[in-house]
Amino acid sequence: MFDIITDSACDLTPEAARQLGLTVGPFCISTDGQHYLKEGQELPVRDFYQFMVEHPETLPKTSLPSLEDFEKVFREKAAAGRETLCLCFTGKMSGGVGSARNACELVLEDYPQAVIEVVDTAAATVSEAATVLNAAAMRDAGCTLTETLTWLAGTRPTNQIFFTVGNLDYLIKGGRIGKVTGLAANFLNVKPMIHFAEGEIFSGGMARGRQKSMEKAIDQLLAYLAERKADPDDYRIIAGYGYDADEGRRFWVQLRAALRARYPASACDAELLQIGATIAVHTGPYALGVGVMRKWKPKVTKQ
Repeated sequence: MFDIITDSACDLTPEAARQLGLTVGPFCISTDGQHYLKEGQELPVRDFYQFMVEHPETLPKTSLPSLEDFEKVFREKAAAGRETLCLCFTGKMSGGVGSARNACELVLEDYPQAVIEVVDTAAATVSEAATVLNAAAMRDAGCTLTETLTWLAGTRPTNQIFFTVGNLDYLIKGGRIGKVTGLAANFLNVKPMIHFAEGEIFSGGMARGRQKSMEKAIDQLLAYLAERKADPDDYRIIAGYGYDADEGRRFWVQLRAALRARYPASACDAELLQIGATIAVHTGPYALGVGVMRKWKPKVTKQ
């Protein structure tokens, strides 16, 4: 059996991480540009969201999980003879995977026989969570590290997010979207739809008003499944929300109802997860959407 390490951009709660036997390397967040606190450890996610809501003029910043953090845990695993899988936030938006790879190289100098695999998941928040959950399910079922790596690589393109944000201010400030386009959308009360795939964000169109944007995110998920003639029970579907937990739950209920209406024979067991601080720095406090990824299932042996 192998051990799993990930980073806090997967947005699994500390309780979930403990239950799954994960080690989580924290991103660090700064609200003043000088002092950085570890996400989920020194800075609770709820407190960070409250700060964003109360100080919309401030642009928080993130810092990578440190090379030292990764090196420490890799060294511990290597010394214990444990095979290790490290699943990282998309390298197209963060250098965290680079820190992990550099730490791996340092440890292998002292433990050349150690098995440490660092993977760029090309995922974030709910889609990274889906990747980690799949890897944990495979580990617990007795799959080898090689089998897990092969399956994750083959299903990576199925990892997508369809989401919206409260406004485009944070994406504009972070350089993720053009200022003129962003200001025009905010002025017209048009909500941007964003598609996250292969580690990058793309335009997913527009919707007028918050409710319409929620409906469109669900419609985009349904279209994604329909294009693949997919059974939703073969996918991990995770709704993600930011500051407003009540709105997140309403969206989740709406999502499940839409899935069950379209696929009455399926369980349509969508999950719900709060988007963490690392992602909120770029999207603002009111991100809301749904992630999807192929679900690993053990093969059923015919009698």
